[in-house]
Amino acid sequence: MSIATFHENIQKNIHQVMVGKDEQITKILTAFLCNGHVLLEDVPGLGKTKLARSLSASMDLPFARIQFTPDLLPSDITGVNVYLPQTGRFELRKGPLMTSFVLADEINRATPRTQSSLLEAMEERQVTIDGESHDLGNAFFVIATQNPIETGGTFPLPEAQLDRFFIKLSLGYPTLEEEGQILSRFESGDPLLGLKAITTPEELDEVKREAEQVMVSEAIRDYILRLVHQTRVHADLRMGVSPRGSLALFKGARAYAALLGRDYVLPDDVQALFVSVVAHRMLVTGEAKMRGKTSQAVAEEILLQVAVPVEEASGHVD
Repeated sequence: MSIATFHENIQKNIHQVMVGKDEQITKILTAFLCNGHVLLEDVPGLGKTKLARSLSASMDLPFARIQFTPDLLPSDITGVNVYLPQTGRFELRKGPLMTSFVLADEINRATPRTQSSLLEAMEERQVTIDGESHDLGNAFFVIATQNPIETGGTFPLPEAQLDRFFIKLSLGYPTLEEEGQILSRFESGDPLLGLKAITTPEELDEVKREAEQVMVSEAIRDYILRLVHQTRVHADLRMGVSPRGSLALFKGARAYAALLGRDYVLPDDVQALFVSVVAHRMLVTGEAKMRGKTSQAVAEEILLQVAVPVEEASGHVD
């Protein structure tokens, strides 16, 4: 199965449940192909959980949902060794984190200590319990949702954890027409209950390998580096994008191009991902914040400031 076919099939399957959100679905698939993780920030009730469940069902991946609350402990997520008197041994009771597809719902409602329990799993694809490491597999994927920071009872995610997320997205409110379709679609039941898997684990590994074969010209590489460098010298930023961020943008552009049916990257691919991949990794200065500047606004400025490589008639990018 080609990546373009995989993309089309996933979109069609999810559209049995979700209305619209094509661009967000494509970007989530981009993160998945790059072994990255996704942060969705929106007010409650916009379909974040439905989207995550639809995606896991479409890819036939074992799914677990973790509802983050202020009293949640790290061991509630990772698991714990329980002593069994009848055998005289400890037995591992696996936590919900030890599965393939994890929905970390309202992650910023938990304390920083509990939030940090995800760091090892997201970066190393393993969890350590009582000194013993447990592998989570190559398909391990986290979609975390969070309420806007202004919402009561939330804890801002620390910068170290934000940097672990490959991409940050927002679904946004549906249009009037889309909301009408939602009412009709859910009028007589939940279409998610009948959703069938359309891929196998072998096919998922295949499309991931295919994404790594997409060509990136020297001009595109240089464009990515210049964009990232600008985040480190911009007057309105006190923290720019790390090398992890530049690598995410590079890999993401390849996967995004492959999902759109190309075996080469265009500047458009980089531009489509830039804000979503880097904005949550940047910190604006106090002065810029007082002027109402956000990291997203600065990222959009940088896109306009950095010269774009020009594509020749031959298709080569210079």
